[in-house]
Amino acid sequence: METTVQHPEQLQYAEVYISDMLILKNIFLETQNTQKVNTDFGVPFLLAKKNSQVISFASLIIHDKGEITFRVYDKKGMTETEKKNFIFRAETYFKKNNTPNFRNTEQLKNSIYRMTRWLNLS
Repeated sequence: METTVQHPEQLQYAEVYISDMLILKNIFLETQNTQKVNTDFGVPFLLAKKNSQVISFASLIIHDKGEITFRVYDKKGMTETEKKNFIFRAETYFKKNNTPNFRNTEQLKNSIYRMTRWLNLS
């Protein structure tokens, strides 16, 4: 009898584009159980796909202490291993990026404000 080896679908990682924003907005609204995007949404920079569906994204935020960091939002159904792998990938990307949103808190505050305002209009 022949057996077929099935490999679980690998996560695919990609930078966030403007065309991804409505999907990310919906993930945020679902996970936060809210009707509007707020500053916790931040500025998304990396996403994870599984079976061509976006299942998670990492977003730049400003920590309570005024430092730039990131937060991950994900749909239900991600395994712990997938979450850990995505967080590791996002952390690596975060550390290597030197653009203003990643290093300048005033720039990021302004970007978050504009992003949330735009998403709440759409």
